[in-house]
Amino acid sequence: MRTIRHSLPFLAAALLISCADVIVTSPVSNLNVEDFEAAWKRVKSVYPYLAFKKINWDSLYAVYRPRAENAKGDEFYVVLHDFLAELKDGHVYYRTEGGGEVYPYYPQRHFKDRHAYNPFVVRKCFDKELRLTESASIEYEILPGNIGYAFLSDFHKDYMIREFPRVLDYLKNTKGLILDIRQKRGGEYQNVEAVVTRFLAEPLVRNDAFTYGEKWVLPPFQPQGPFVYTKPVVVLINGSTFSAGEFTIEILKQLPQVTAVGDTTGGGSVGGGDESLYYLPSGKSISIGFIDIRRYDGLPWEWLGIAPDIRVEQTEADARAGRDRQLEYAIDMLK
Repeated sequence: MRTIRHSLPFLAAALLISCADVIVTSPVSNLNVEDFEAAWKRVKSVYPYLAFKKINWDSLYAVYRPRAENAKGDEFYVVLHDFLAELKDGHVYYRTEGGGEVYPYYPQRHFKDRHAYNPFVVRKCFDKELRLTESASIEYEILPGNIGYAFLSDFHKDYMIREFPRVLDYLKNTKGLILDIRQKRGGEYQNVEAVVTRFLAEPLVRNDAFTYGEKWVLPPFQPQGPFVYTKPVVVLINGSTFSAGEFTIEILKQLPQVTAVGDTTGGGSVGGGDESLYYLPSGKSISIGFIDIRRYDGLPWEWLGIAPDIRVEQTEADARAGRDRQLEYAIDMLK
């Protein structure tokens, strides 16, 4: 007890000193205005679709700067969220201090179709269990009637580069192939190329892309691999097909053996990858794409999406009822 009693004065003194520090020390400086200014300038200097979307970026400055000035603490995240949502771009995001990515906007077509696809309904069409690649990025098998099927779920890392050749080799003797890229969002350009070049009978001119207004100069796509699949291909798309998935179907639609079935894609063509990430003065970060990628008709697929050759609507109610009208249509086409 003596030890505790003698320690009390020192504990009290320590607490008083700590309290004094809390009371006397000035609060950490607020960088909300600096962050807002940096974010506004970054978008204005690199984002390629302000004119296309008819966004008056200067007028939005007057709306959001006062909100940034008045924001307290984490309230600035709300300001940043609303501010970036004005771009209506499914690629744009900001990161919280915990490192999580927050996307202020999702295309309406994504919300319409996000529950219209059900993998369990798809599996009911097969008389055997579907195969999975090592990374689980591709689910594939041969349907009754010798029709190949492959669901491509992940274009990140090098999954398609490593695994798609083996899948296509398994499906090469089928009389037709269904590529399912519904629910397909982002990924790496190299994975897109690894898929589409396996269906080319001859070189294909690339669709246009621009960085800060300067057009890319790239050689045509070339056929790749030990064989090229030239039999009929149906590619399934919907409103949740986005970004790398849209890149894939836009290229494949140029090929004579390919038919796109389903519904118009989500509409996200701005690119930039890791270089899109931009740090604000406080250490917060935002991701603003700067590469303008176009369809073969010269328009961006940003907002517009990519329309199917044959529109087949699939609803959430269909999925709940155990129907996949888009897959059923594709199977009937290839019978």
